[in-house]
Amino acid sequence: VLIDLGRAEGVIPPSEQAHNEWFRHGDRIKAYVMEVKNSARGPQVALSRAQPGFLMRLFELEVPEIRQGIIQVKAVVREAGLRSKIAVKSLDSSVDPVGACVGPKGSRVQAVVDELRGEKIDVIPWSDDSILFVANSLQPARVSRVTLYESDRSAVVVVPDHQLSLAIGKEGQNARLAARLTGWTIDIKSETQAREM
Repeated sequence: VLIDLGRAEGVIPPSEQAHNEWFRHGDRIKAYVMEVKNSARGPQVALSRAQPGFLMRLFELEVPEIRQGIIQVKAVVREAGLRSKIAVKSLDSSVDPVGACVGPKGSRVQAVVDELRGEKIDVIPWSDDSILFVANSLQPARVSRVTLYESDRSAVVVVPDHQLSLAIGKEGQNARLAARLTGWTIDIKSETQAREM
């Protein structure tokens, strides 16, 4: 996709587009600047709508507390066009980081979802406690128990039987994103499977 930036031209290569997006001539769009190269025809700007940084900047635009530094974005992972997870931490104990990012009646997160054309976004509270962070990362599923193995940075997570498919997600997507977000290899078991072991 070629973008007219006024005095320069921007390019969004196919690898930096979400698969669910298409654009018409004349559309105004937001994009993330990856790099600027000088060419014979002037500056060439490489843009992206698939980078985690793009999601982070969209939240910065929508959430004043992030711009003011009251809330920190600690980690972002994306499968562009499908689902994202963003971990946030508040530096002020009176400010709920997840509530601030979601906004009144979900208005702030909805504005980001609309810009990303319906991509699902999980806003997760960051925790320095690895057990709590791994449990939070599997939202919207509820977690019964987390056991961490520091030697190989793996975690065994036990969830109620009826929550197993939600924890794993469509084609393993929720578990995959949670593992990338936390940096732990996550093995998910149902309570029945855990008892049998």
